[in-house]
Amino acid sequence: MAQDYYEVLGVSRSADKTEIKAAFRRLAREYHPDVSKHADAEAKFKEVNAAYEVLSDDEKRARYDRFGHAGVNGNSGFGGAGAAGFSGFEEIFEEFFSSFGGARGGRRRGPRPGADRRVDVTLTFEESVFGATKEVQYERLEVCDVCHGNGAEPGTNPIKCVQCAGTGEVRQVQQTILGPMVQAATCPRCNGRGEVVDTPCHECRGQGRLRKHITLPVDIPAGVREGLQIQIRGEGDTGDPGAPSGSLYVVAHVTEHEYFKRRENDIILELNINVAQAALGDRLVIPTVDGDTELVVPAGTQTGKVFRFRGKGVPRLRSDGTNSGRGDQLVYVSVEVPTKLTDRQRELFEELASSLGAEVQPQRNGKGFFDRVKDMFGGEPL
Repeated sequence: MAQDYYEVLGVSRSADKTEIKAAFRRLAREYHPDVSKHADAEAKFKEVNAAYEVLSDDEKRARYDRFGHAGVNGNSGFGGAGAAGFSGFEEIFEEFFSSFGGARGGRRRGPRPGADRRVDVTLTFEESVFGATKEVQYERLEVCDVCHGNGAEPGTNPIKCVQCAGTGEVRQVQQTILGPMVQAATCPRCNGRGEVVDTPCHECRGQGRLRKHITLPVDIPAGVREGLQIQIRGEGDTGDPGAPSGSLYVVAHVTEHEYFKRRENDIILELNINVAQAALGDRLVIPTVDGDTELVVPAGTQTGKVFRFRGKGVPRLRSDGTNSGRGDQLVYVSVEVPTKLTDRQRELFEELASSLGAEVQPQRNGKGFFDRVKDMFGGEPL
């Protein structure tokens, strides 16, 4: 069972923030792994840091007082909260860490990976549905063909850095409130490479890399949507020797279609029909992304009627770039009332009005207009 946080800091449950902070300072000095001689210093220091992070925060302390460790599970310590578990120590000794760039222990960073690159690609609506292969052009840093990446003029070689003796880092001892501490920093002379170039390559000027223009075919999977990023590993800048290259991020932009709109994995088509088609019914040819198809409009169709064509929508794109079935196409019907009539049309409408009568009939309980609007989002299968 985890030890009580108040016991870890050696304070009472009624202790205020000043007492808690003072207790943490004292125990941090005693158990900090870089200065402590206790065999279990690192474990003790983690306990102290976890306890301080919870008890110094009013909200977390309230949850802890009420529910114990279950109330703050995953919010404290080094294990679940990443850098957040170290925040209490950084807050108190900020002036100490800032002098070393915030790098605890001064560990040397490894070879730097290459930077990522981004390129934007424009797709038609159909290409976003079915996928496409697009050629993209961009610039990235690649290994110099002349010096093969070491930065030295052919016939010469880099030499060991005398300032860091080839280690890529320099060390120094500084007195802190925790006592003397050894810190390491990247060597300023060789920038961490461990070697320097006396005779730089004439092509890359000693950098070992050159900016080059790249043309790359990219497979865009079916079902991409506006703003989706496609990561292509290894196609970014070349990294330092021994480090991986960066990634290329291809950002998709989809042009607006003349008829179709997208909602999730469904395709929406808004269809206007005239009053005669609505009243008498009709057979219409409508577009889909797979080609034209027939829609049977039954007699008496009202505005808000929705017809569903299953499997005529957008492929469902998985995170691995594969697909799992397709959405549907939904056809939303709107009955258009003419605003301008010819004399003959007016005559016919007057005859129709006479035959239908002029009596106004309130809507009976049941499915009214707003209920039919709700049904619009379901549609009928075809």
